[in-house]
Amino acid sequence: MSTRRYLLSKIFQAVLTLLFVLVFNFFLFRGLGDPTQLLAKQRGNLTPAALEQLRSQLGLDLPLPQQFANYLKQTAQGNLGLTFDNQPVSSTIAGAIWPTVLLIGTSTIASIALGIWIGIRQGWRWGSRFDQGALGVTLVLYAMPEFWFGLLMIMLFSVTFNIFPSGGMETAASTLTGPAHVADVLNHLALPFFVLTVSYLAEYSLIMRSSLMEVLGDDFILVARAKGVRERMVRKRHAVPNALLPVMTVTILSLGYVLGGAIVIETIFSWPGLGRLTYTAIGNQDYALLQGLFLLFSAAVIAANLVADLLYSYLDPRVRAA
Repeated sequence: MSTRRYLLSKIFQAVLTLLFVLVFNFFLFRGLGDPTQLLAKQRGNLTPAALEQLRSQLGLDLPLPQQFANYLKQTAQGNLGLTFDNQPVSSTIAGAIWPTVLLIGTSTIASIALGIWIGIRQGWRWGSRFDQGALGVTLVLYAMPEFWFGLLMIMLFSVTFNIFPSGGMETAASTLTGPAHVADVLNHLALPFFVLTVSYLAEYSLIMRSSLMEVLGDDFILVARAKGVRERMVRKRHAVPNALLPVMTVTILSLGYVLGGAIVIETIFSWPGLGRLTYTAIGNQDYALLQGLFLLFSAAVIAANLVADLLYSYLDPRVRAA
């Protein structure tokens, strides 16, 4: 019963949070101004009658409670409205999801794996030359701005040595298909993937190192060693599994941020993902598109938080007891 109550409470909290995001999302972009006035400035040829007709099409002439009811209904149906260039918001966002998952998803997984491996080696042999050297490198990487590192890599590998393309997901006007197209995409992916992986791994390494050092001072590690358990098994079966719990939370939350894209890196490398789409929508003040993106990002983070809570309760029963 306690487990069921815990699971239901976490799901209920996630649903309430999502409802709050829906309400906040609706009133936030309504408070930014009238989108029809912005359209009139951009197009410059809308008569007052045309503006009223546009307001009617967008439902902005209805009372606010009715607008909110329509917003909830349309969102539940997957209808997020139209962009300023008269394209469905849902299809525009859907077209940018795959590039973001390809870049941000793969680089996040790679940085998690490398960061945890480095952190385990550091924490297990803390104070060693490897630990001190890796600690210095990871602290530099953690403090280094992503955009600065990305620009350096473009200058080095794209401009100076001309090894990798400087931007885009594929060669412009390319007619490549099959394995040749895959190779072309991977060639464009290499540089932003490297930048994001190197930039993100420091966080996981530092957390894993700190967590493992803390676990090594616990009594159960001392008891395992006193019983004659080999050091390799102490690390594998006792130290690392317990030290992974804090890292797991950060890992799952990071996976939730995958759909948020990396606005700076995607913009620098002209990668056609959700991050660059967000940057473009901000520049164009495309309220409908920004509203849809904000809702997607929030829902992804809420889902990741829910998964983290459920997994944490499974891996550590003390969480349910609390």
